[in-house]
Amino acid sequence: MQAKREFRDRDGAQVTVLDALVDRHEEGMTVFGLRSRTDLDIDAIESALAELKEAGLIRVEKERGSTRIYPDERVIPDPNEEAEPSFLEWLRGKLPF
Repeated sequence: MQAKREFRDRDGAQVTVLDALVDRHEEGMTVFGLRSRTDLDIDAIESALAELKEAGLIRVEKERGSTRIYPDERVIPDPNEEAEPSFLEWLRGKLPF
């Protein structure tokens, strides 16, 4: 699952982190979980998390000695809402193949 379209205009590392968090939004993720789900190094993840936290797009909670990161609810797409097709999907629908 991907973050809502209006949050995808951020730095590439931030979008990658948001997408990983949205995909696991119910259980949250640790920094090590993010590292294993993305191709980003720890420095890029930490930088992205700092920017996302400053923008209010994530929340950080300590649970049983573990720090878990969750996306803000406004970043998570509504599964009942029909997704707007990407430009490439729209173009494929218009061209005869």
